[in-house]
Amino acid sequence: MSVRKKLLFLGKNTKHTKMIFRFLLLSDEVEDFKREIQISADATFLDLHKAIIKSVDYREGEMASFFICSNDWEKEQEITLMEMDTSSDEDSYTMDASVLNDFLEDERQKLMYVFDYLTERAFFMELREIITGKDTEEAICTRSTGNPPAQAVDFDTVAASSAIMDTGENFYGDEGYDPDELDAEGFDGLDDVQLPGGEEY
Repeated sequence: MSVRKKLLFLGKNTKHTKMIFRFLLLSDEVEDFKREIQISADATFLDLHKAIIKSVDYREGEMASFFICSNDWEKEQEITLMEMDTSSDEDSYTMDASVLNDFLEDERQKLMYVFDYLTERAFFMELREIITGKDTEEAICTRSTGNPPAQAVDFDTVAASSAIMDTGENFYGDEGYDPDELDAEGFDGLDDVQLPGGEEY
């Protein structure tokens, strides 16, 4: 049962119940990289975007998108930083107009945060915990381990690396992550995060 359904069962209005979302971020490029961000469920995806940028010390102004994913990391709904011109019949959403609580209601929900559009490099995200009865005025990076991958890399370098790995995947670096080298000790809940390819963390 999702947190929202539990609250409804208890007769509480989910729109007026304080909640904090705790997100875990991992990278398939840097094995010891981890970030944990806590943010109000009533915040927008733009607020989460800014918190991520701040936590990894990336420059602002670059195009980025969130993708809400299936359990198998298939990209589903995209939420973009800016309005995109599209002829698709699908609804389009922007970060500033999209509230987290309207899109996310279950713990373990998987997302991708694409920070390099040219190469589709991204952070793998999971909604690790929904903390009810509490709120925070601003997003907080509560855990920070390892250096983040470079915000941008040369496209030819990425193409060459992908060819060498010959992953056969659409997403760069999906199988370049060695689970045996990831030290999960001391990081709560990290041991069972599933990344593409079925690896367990």
